[in-house]
Amino acid sequence: MKAEAHNVKVIGEGQETVVLGHGFGTDQSLWKHLLPDLATEPNYKVVLYDIMGAGTTNPDLFDFSRYSTLEGHAMDLIAILEELKLTRCVFVGHSLSCMISLIASVLRPDLFVKLVLISPSCKFVNTDEFYGGFKQHDVDQLYEAMKTDYLSWCLEFARLIVGGDTESVAVQDYSRTLINMKPDIALCTLQMIFESDLRNLLGQVQVPCHIIQSCKDAAVPSTVTDYMRRNIGSTAIVEIMQIEGHIPQLSAPGVFVPVLLRHIK
Repeated sequence: MKAEAHNVKVIGEGQETVVLGHGFGTDQSLWKHLLPDLATEPNYKVVLYDIMGAGTTNPDLFDFSRYSTLEGHAMDLIAILEELKLTRCVFVGHSLSCMISLIASVLRPDLFVKLVLISPSCKFVNTDEFYGGFKQHDVDQLYEAMKTDYLSWCLEFARLIVGGDTESVAVQDYSRTLINMKPDIALCTLQMIFESDLRNLLGQVQVPCHIIQSCKDAAVPSTVTDYMRRNIGSTAIVEIMQIEGHIPQLSAPGVFVPVLLRHIK
């Protein structure tokens, strides 16, 4: 069963379903600062799950062929929603889960009423005509560093992505879940993310989108946020928070949680 393989948890019995999807290197514990507020709302049913490959999932279930593309993860999401008999949910995705949900919404728009996209990108690697934020040379160096010393890479990558000191609680939280991933699965997943390009898919998205973005994000430049706003086929609302970091759930929950709750509602 998909729900079991992805450690699905359902909290509450409300009429409105909110599904929470995490990003690369994290798991459903990412939402720990949000749940106390969201789970107490009587109108909500909250669904959490782990993306296959997260350190909390069974590595024996990770199919390197299936998960070499975003579509494999999108089909997982659709299967989970079907298994739970959920339709017209509010999907809240972070980073990788934003990309997954955009694809899933094009394949099955009936399953979603709104996408709330946190730190999303449609393409991370630069081309001659598009600035995604990463040079291919730098990405190749990331891969090599992962292969050479995974633990050291995790600590440095966490500092870069979260922002701030390596001793901060937020950086340590992300380091922990990143280290929990098997190195070969982490490499496969990161390569899939950097090699993905959803620019041509954006115009097919018909589900309303809310984009929440930090004003300074090492992984997603403001030009990408603006590109997505202009090219998503549906209504796209953007809110820029005056905070730093790619994972505001960890780095600035006091600012982030009220903003997210407003967009969910």
